[in-house]
Amino acid sequence: MIAIRPTPSDHPALVHLAGDALKAALPDVARLRIEVFRAFPYLYDGDLDYETEYLSTLITAQDAVVIAAFTNGEIVGCATGSAIVGHHDAFSEPLSAAGIDLPSTFYFGESVLQPALRGRGIGHAFFDLREAWAARLNYQRTCFCAVKRPSDHPLRPKAYRPLDAFWRKRGYEKLRGAFASFEWRDVDKSQSDRKPMQIWIRAFPTLKTPT
Repeated sequence: MIAIRPTPSDHPALVHLAGDALKAALPDVARLRIEVFRAFPYLYDGDLDYETEYLSTLITAQDAVVIAAFTNGEIVGCATGSAIVGHHDAFSEPLSAAGIDLPSTFYFGESVLQPALRGRGIGHAFFDLREAWAARLNYQRTCFCAVKRPSDHPLRPKAYRPLDAFWRKRGYEKLRGAFASFEWRDVDKSQSDRKPMQIWIRAFPTLKTPT
């Protein structure tokens, strides 16, 4: 467990989890994913056993990175990433079909943070640190997926604002026509079904590799 960025005293500490510290943190990361993704737009009715299994697979992926935010010893946020090669076919196949070179592409998994801590720059830090990790390993681009919900979805809160502007500010754009498809059960449903996941991508050939 390595602290990777100094933070103000009232901000969570950002830590690169690895080895035994990472394994020990998996149940807490799983619970956090279930908590955060339960809200719109994911509406994910999560299962702790499935989450733990998913995360156990993720951390063994090529070039995997897990960044966690800690407050008083508690994980309050996390962000993950790995090579897209060897990742879930549902994510890699649309990229390949769009002509994207997979070996030089780094995939961002979740970026989750407790709602009370948002708006403090932690989301940007999660992106900064994962992008720097990818650049250090000589990847040429990063990508992620975001669920696509209809604008008139009955569970969409009136105050909901999508994160498109935040992602575009960081240089990401929708990869036209590129959608993954992933299955989970919504909180208001009895059965799982497949959801379209828009792929966002950013190339950074001029991003300096940290020394």
